[in-house]
Amino acid sequence: MRLGGRISAAIEVLEQVETRHRPISEALKDWGVAHRFAGSGDRAVIGNIVYDALRWKASGGWIAGSDEARGVVLATLAHRWSLGLAGIEKALAVDPHAPEALSDDERARLAAPSLADAPAHVQADVPDWTVPYLTALFGETWIAEGQALAERPPLDIRANRLLSNRGKVTDALGKFGAQATPWSPDGVRIAPTEGEGRHPNVQVEPAFQQGWFEVQDEGSQIAALMVGARAGAQVLDLCAGAGGKTLALASLIGGEGRVVATDSDRMRLAPIFERIKRAEAKTVEVREAGAALDDLAGKMDAVLVDAPCTGSGVWRRRPDAKWKLTERALGNRIGEQAALLPLAAQYVKPGGRLVYVTCSLLPPENDDQVAAFLATAPEFHILPAGEALAGSGIGGGLTGAALTTAHGLVLSPRRIGTDGFFISVMRRA
Repeated sequence: MRLGGRISAAIEVLEQVETRHRPISEALKDWGVAHRFAGSGDRAVIGNIVYDALRWKASGGWIAGSDEARGVVLATLAHRWSLGLAGIEKALAVDPHAPEALSDDERARLAAPSLADAPAHVQADVPDWTVPYLTALFGETWIAEGQALAERPPLDIRANRLLSNRGKVTDALGKFGAQATPWSPDGVRIAPTEGEGRHPNVQVEPAFQQGWFEVQDEGSQIAALMVGARAGAQVLDLCAGAGGKTLALASLIGGEGRVVATDSDRMRLAPIFERIKRAEAKTVEVREAGAALDDLAGKMDAVLVDAPCTGSGVWRRRPDAKWKLTERALGNRIGEQAALLPLAAQYVKPGGRLVYVTCSLLPPENDDQVAAFLATAPEFHILPAGEALAGSGIGGGLTGAALTTAHGLVLSPRRIGTDGFFISVMRRA
């Protein structure tokens, strides 16, 4: 396929995502099934265009003067992919499968795309209703923080200490330009792609099949390190989901101790079993959804609450979720989160840690939740991030680079290059 046909396909897929509220991956997969003539390279480029158009939907719509798929896609290619007016016109002119030619109004808008006069939330590419929350957290830098959340992410990997180490994983993936991450002692990073480029499918590599590594953002790795798990520790992962942080914790305690993993949703928990097997994480004990945990009360060295949240910190990986999120959904999440900390606290032994984590940057899900919990649980107090990270292998520079709040540590793409996370570590007296 030539570029014109790929543009047509991207517009079609984006319309499916927008009008039928479908996940990007499903819409792309269905388009590929219906258009089997398209090669893997074509599908990759089409996917890149769709993801980028959603990352920059607000600014693309402003430039195009329309929120419709055609305008956003064309503005993304002209402005973000640097095709410019000439590149767009050429692509549309030489391919019979391309969209219809530009109108005079489109030509004028794409000739000199600019956001100079755009509203602040458009410059930041965030939903307008989130502005007060982002301003409360980041102050004057909130626009730059929003822009960083709209960039393409790197591919981050965590070396599994049970079977490998960072050096071996970096060597195994060296052909992809893999490098050590700046913070996590187990992290490996493949830089973000540009334009038509795509990340390699590292999960087909022998090193992955042998359990040497897991795909995991460096911010998530940092969150697991702040749990403070050591050899012999007893750890409960109360909202384990598919097991990313569970496996990181198992890697940290080695062959001594126990990580108990559970979740309220059995569907979320289902992938954990195959991942445990591949990683040879023999210290992980999975409790089925809803299973009683009475035998753990007051016995755990650490309890991790990786709370369900709005996911605002991972907008660069899930840009469709950014525009679907509503204040009502935020309210629902806040209600769910409020019940988790009191539930988790009963399993923490004296002197143990209670770690609350979200991949959100909205204060009502983060500092506000921890503050409300501490007001009812005087036996817990905040453990400073520097103390929580002691012995983790992460340099002290992290706490200076990240944003410290009254109740935790905020990681963000702009500040430290990870997804957005909030991490609060509390210790029981």
